[in-house]
Amino acid sequence: MAGARAQMTLTFEQARECVLRETRAAGDIEQIALGDADGRVLAEPIHADRDYPPFARSARDGYAVRSADLPGTLRIIGEVRAGEVFSGSVGAGEAVEIMTGAPLPAGADQVIMIEHTRREGDRVVIDRPAKTGDNFNPRGVEAAAGAAILESGKRLGFTEVALLAMVGKQCVPVYRRPRVAILPTGDEIVEAGVEPQEFQIRNSNAWSLAAQVRRAGGVAEMLPVARDNYESTRMLVERGLESDLLLLSGGVSAGKYDIVEKVLADLGATFFFDRVLIQPGQPLVFGSARGKFFFGLPGNPASTMVTFEIFARAAVEKMSGATPTLPLLRAKLTREFHHKTGLTRFLPATLSADGATITPQPWQGSGDIAALARANCFLVADADRESWNAGDDIRVLMK
Repeated sequence: MAGARAQMTLTFEQARECVLRETRAAGDIEQIALGDADGRVLAEPIHADRDYPPFARSARDGYAVRSADLPGTLRIIGEVRAGEVFSGSVGAGEAVEIMTGAPLPAGADQVIMIEHTRREGDRVVIDRPAKTGDNFNPRGVEAAAGAAILESGKRLGFTEVALLAMVGKQCVPVYRRPRVAILPTGDEIVEAGVEPQEFQIRNSNAWSLAAQVRRAGGVAEMLPVARDNYESTRMLVERGLESDLLLLSGGVSAGKYDIVEKVLADLGATFFFDRVLIQPGQPLVFGSARGKFFFGLPGNPASTMVTFEIFARAAVEKMSGATPTLPLLRAKLTREFHHKTGLTRFLPATLSADGATITPQPWQGSGDIAALARANCFLVADADRESWNAGDDIRVLMK
């Protein structure tokens, strides 16, 4: 509803579904140089400009032969290396020495690996039986000319960049990265380079959010800290709503000075939910105002990090043109685990190097950044299950 406090509590699954349903891709497309494409999201399908490989290509060093002549002793009539073409053809009783990557000579239908041959002067002895099609890649087997090799919405990594280079793409059409404003709130917050007084804390949330935004494919724009008064908060919220997405950290609980929702309501906001049955991160607000989406994230560091990963990250990914993902795995607990039902909990844990087992880590609550840094994942405890034994499977959210 617009202009009022939502009072809408959702489960973890319902809240994520709501974010995915409401947010949408920004849709703006830009052309960038191939060297800048890593991490961006492709905006148009890419098609092969020719067959790949464009010729029958040897996959081994050895001899190009006719299967009909094997086993046998064959006369070597030449050689061909990568970057060359053998001008003749392989006839009965003949072989051409061939290197990896070279075009298969006409007449040959097999490459015999050099390890399986014995050379005697200008002859090669091959005792192996015929296997037509062995050790070469036929023309077009990887991709036929005109075939779609990359689909729109694909996030580009090093393999995709190589593929783009292979088909001659020096410029790449990608979706514009969404601009994400980050607005920390609270009178107790000072900047990272400031020596805090006893009652103050440094602004860690804005920095963690900026890193998370960049990992999700957005451009982070850090705003000054909004103080716990209406005027400061409104001015900076209005500034934040000039970006594609606004992330507020803190000020969304029910305290006397938690005024973020009032400011948003006065700006005509529509609230989709304002509480989620998770821990950490219950007081979580999601909505839209002035045509832009916003999240009011809880102020405790673990709450901020977790709620971004499971909700706001999906919005950034979708707005950047990518398909949102949630990297949930399963692993076996190394010891018993118990919790009170009713909330889905995301707790710091350590996943073994092989990904097989997970160990919950001790922590002192959602302000314990040191424990979060020691952990390499979050244990995900289902809201409707009270206990797990050692060896039981449990869900894992990767950091």
